[in-house]
Amino acid sequence: MLALPWLWAVFTVVAAAAQTARNAMQRSLTSTLGTIGATHVRFLYGFPFSLIFLGLVKLAVPSAGFPLHATFFAWVVVGAVAQIAATALMLAAMQERSFVVTTAYTKLEPVLVALFGVVILGDHLSLWAWVAIVVATSGILSMSWRPGTENALRPALLGVASAALFGVSAIGFRGAIRSLEADSFVLAATTTLVCGLAIQTVLLTTYLAIFDRPGLIAIFKSWRPSVFAGFLGSFASQFWFLAFALETVAKVRTLALIEVIFAGLVSGAIIKQATSPRDGLGIALIVIGVGLLLTLG
Repeated sequence: MLALPWLWAVFTVVAAAAQTARNAMQRSLTSTLGTIGATHVRFLYGFPFSLIFLGLVKLAVPSAGFPLHATFFAWVVVGAVAQIAATALMLAAMQERSFVVTTAYTKLEPVLVALFGVVILGDHLSLWAWVAIVVATSGILSMSWRPGTENALRPALLGVASAALFGVSAIGFRGAIRSLEADSFVLAATTTLVCGLAIQTVLLTTYLAIFDRPGLIAIFKSWRPSVFAGFLGSFASQFWFLAFALETVAKVRTLALIEVIFAGLVSGAIIKQATSPRDGLGIALIVIGVGLLLTLG
């Protein structure tokens, strides 16, 4: 199935906008459902929408069937589990810091992926790449270390850990999509979405049923706001996966920096949280650092 060369960019912008809206809704649910409960909303209520998407794709995009093999499921499990942990850490950070600053922390994802490559895979980074890492790290320090905020390092660490796991998740899901070797990239991406959400729904529902049954009941009782958050989560993931099917994770995540701008609009217009000049400087340094890494590094 042919795709226009710029189509991945459209998919990425749509995904970033939907994800920003979903993050804002999940953040509002954290106070009533807790971190794990609010995390589960995107999976439990998003899974039915993924099935609808898959049905629509099968009707609209005729394609030969393809087998779901062990390699595919291994990639999906990696992506699904990493995304659960990443989302929980992100929401925990949002409880302690502003929405826009936490979103900026998660944008360190490309930098952390590069570092993992050096440590684990023995990759070599250029001088520009190291400059980018220093600039982005300075942004983290700018937002985290300030007089009178001794506990500011905790949300920074939560945000950075979330970014790392989001990177692992993206790699896992892209690996799953590419392993299918399907005629239609749309069908491959949507199939991966359904399988990923199914795994995440089963894992978290089982966990809550065993360790926090009242929390699981609370999720079902909060179905009205949760349904829309679930739809936004599934919708955003659908477009992320479409972008991953067409382009490398590095390029997709570079353009995804636009989410920081979207988060700033949400923070000022909806959540009514102020972003200080120091936070603004930190966000700018993170964006510049990540941009340098993926353009000159």
